[in-house]
Amino acid sequence: MLRIGLTGGMGAGKSTVARTLAELGAVIIDSDVIAREVVAPGTEGLAALVAAFGAEILAADGSLDRPALAAKAFGSDAARATLNSITHPLVGKRTAELISAAPPDAIVVQDIPLLVENGLAPLMNLVLIVDVPEETRIRRLVEFRGIAESDARARISAQATDEQRRAAADVLLDNSGPAGAVDAVVRDLWRDRLVPFEHNLRTGTRARRANVALAPPNPEWPAQAQRLIARLWVACGTSASRIDHIGSTSVPGLPAKDVLDLQITIADLDVADGLRDALGAAGFPVIAEITGDNPKPTPQDPAGTDKALWAKRIHASADPGRLANVHIRVDGSPGQRFALDFRDWLRADAAARAEYLEVKRAGEAKAAGLTGTEATLAYLDVKEPWFDAAYERVRAWHAAR
Repeated sequence: MLRIGLTGGMGAGKSTVARTLAELGAVIIDSDVIAREVVAPGTEGLAALVAAFGAEILAADGSLDRPALAAKAFGSDAARATLNSITHPLVGKRTAELISAAPPDAIVVQDIPLLVENGLAPLMNLVLIVDVPEETRIRRLVEFRGIAESDARARISAQATDEQRRAAADVLLDNSGPAGAVDAVVRDLWRDRLVPFEHNLRTGTRARRANVALAPPNPEWPAQAQRLIARLWVACGTSASRIDHIGSTSVPGLPAKDVLDLQITIADLDVADGLRDALGAAGFPVIAEITGDNPKPTPQDPAGTDKALWAKRIHASADPGRLANVHIRVDGSPGQRFALDFRDWLRADAAARAEYLEVKRAGEAKAAGLTGTEATLAYLDVKEPWFDAAYERVRAWHAAR
């Protein structure tokens, strides 16, 4: 099951995107609908609200008088906290029931107005933000919903800013154009990314590109890495001691394959194996168990013969729209330290960056015209000897620091 978080500022047209996704086959879970459902007449939620705020919050027909509730619940932080303590658990419980009822191969879209404000993005496999400039949203609210401009501005100011939502977005859907313009974009997204992502997630398959090609430096790589790291933290919990962005995409200004490399540091490999299912559900299936590759002399193993020191587990992103490799290594192992030191060395040494780029370009040239495993092996065939020589240089640089 693929879980998609959908949100956007008030007046952005989130419901339009949700309708299109529903037409394509998504299971839509609307938080606003659930919030009304759990306080309908006869529910435990409405009874709890009456007990907390008084019978004055009821309309003549026994339903919830929302303006009356708002007048009481939003008068103080304590009253708002009471409201949230009643409604949030009920909404969460009902949401969990709906998710559990969805088919195993479902693409579940959770329509959550306050997804960013409540920090829910890391719980999703992917976050879609419907993006419209604030002034356009205000105009739509005034013209099409009949909301007073001052009220529209007040409500929007109480939500996350456009910048905060964009920072949480794996996919930004521009809905500032004419009615219906975003529909084709959503349908392309469904076909090219969401359906393949769901299949990969369900089957434990990594997403990958066929060829090896370097991309220009992308200033968005660090932010993209941080969104994935937030999901990895949710999956790992206290089992990880740190999660880092490593590799070429973590070095500003360095061309790289458009694949993020991330490293999870754990206490031992039994912990790594225990994380397999949680990481898979988060969108990162396991792809390899390395017992120890290219062992090198270390203070723990001067002869460079103990492959166990270099053992790791590798997971990879199932999302075809954001490729990533996740390396799980033991805290203090030579591989774990080298990944961090190598990154920091490249960040600090312009000559080393230039030298490494030449090697990468040579690997790219050797892999040209090849696909799949053959392309990868050709690329690594050029890089690995340079890495072997760089290992001692990085150790010396770290020691000198």
